Amino acid sequence: MYTFSSKLKSVAIGLMIIGAIGVVIGFVTSNKDFTQVETMLASESHNGEAADHHDANAEDSHATETSHTTEAHAETADHAISDGHGDAHAEVDEHTKHVNHVMHAMHKRPWAALYVAAFFFFMIALGVLAFYAVQYAAQAGWSPLLLRVMEGITAYMLPGALIVLLIAALSHFIGHNSIFVWMDPEVVAHDKLIAGKTGWLNIWGFIIRGLIFIGGWFLYRHFSRKYSIAQDKADDNKNFVKTFRISAAFLVFFLYTESMMSWDWIMSVDPHWFSTLFGWYVLAGMMVCGITVISMVTIYLKSRGYLPKVNDSHIHDLAKFMFGFSIFWTYLWFSQFMLIWYSNIPEEVTYFVTRFQDYQIPFLGMVVMNFVFPFLVLMNSDYKRIPWFVIMAGVIILCGHYIDIFNMIMPATVGDQWSIGIPEISSILLFAGLFIFIVFTALTKHPLEPKRNPFIKESEHFHY
Repeated sequence: MYTFSSKLKSVAIGLMIIGAIGVVIGFVTSNKDFTQVETMLASESHNGEAADHHDANAEDSHATETSHTTEAHAETADHAISDGHGDAHAEVDEHTKHVNHVMHAMHKRPWAALYVAAFFFFMIALGVLAFYAVQYAAQAGWSPLLLRVMEGITAYMLPGALIVLLIAALSHFIGHNSIFVWMDPEVVAHDKLIAGKTGWLNIWGFIIRGLIFIGGWFLYRHFSRKYSIAQDKADDNKNFVKTFRISAAFLVFFLYTESMMSWDWIMSVDPHWFSTLFGWYVLAGMMVCGITVISMVTIYLKSRGYLPKVNDSHIHDLAKFMFGFSIFWTYLWFSQFMLIWYSNIPEEVTYFVTRFQDYQIPFLGMVVMNFVFPFLVLMNSDYKRIPWFVIMAGVIILCGHYIDIFNMIMPATVGDQWSIGIPEISSILLFAGLFIFIVFTALTKHPLEPKRNPFIKESEHFHY
């Protein structure tokens, strides 16, 4: 039986506490009104001018600014009015729009950061659940020694999914529609395209569909885990057969619900844009992240003296799946990007134009981390058997796919006012701590090695 070490438990709790404090700080510091944001922007502009021109009197002149416009705009407006021009009003309006844009982005940022991190850790657990179902449906002989590791990771699926749905709902009810613009009735009233989608994109439909998805995923996880434990004490393979059947049925349910979930929970942040490949694209990222975490948890447990029968061939196969799904993700990313770029339809290409202009570093960096790096380091078969090498590759892959989710959500919420700071880092720490705590607590519930799985001997003697 695995015992959750006090050191790891303390780390998990510490991450949750630090993350929660940071999330609160992120919400508090982002809650600024128009005047505060305007003053902040004026101060930044003033400090920049002072640095450029070495103006010793800049700070004194800033103190005399009004609370409604910067000195530069005020002088421009006065000059234009004295000359009889109407440009002053246009400049003041432009200034007001800019301040409002920054203010709204600041208000949305902690919500979006929390949502990105919550979805990232949830998708790891859901990806593992799908991979687990594949093992039973395929009657795989190499993986039974790893099934309990997968069951432990999938314990996070239910709380993780409910948290994602809760954040989305709260962003509407108390967050002034900080994540999904289609939840705002005023936007819908003035946008014919979004108004035409209200039959699907409405808050209660969103919540009900989410609960149906989560309910189906949870039922499969519950019964497959139940039959897996029961199989250890059984005299026949009836429980294994039951798991085989429900796994095959679940995979059909999963493929449909995963696609709809990706439309609702991610793609609808850009309600004017759509992609027929998007469900598959999210699935590929989900699978590679899930398999990467299986590898990392397995290597950790083996290093602690657990899973003694797991050998380097098991690690090799996991790393091979990491490599394969990284290539599959890249294929889908390029197919989606290339077709939209080539057709150059304004409604479609805007999605990538925005991300390439305002998110160029994370956009291109994500491709390097998710394709170039795993392609180069995991191509060699020998390297796939080296635990520390697989861990290193796994960390880079997970960081890359977090940035991928970041690129999906942030441009539609905070626009060009993005950064990686307290809200983003704190959200990652919060959910990383929660993920570790739930997963490793689940691993303590039952023996890590299935005893009566009909393919257990094949798994024990697996060599590649």
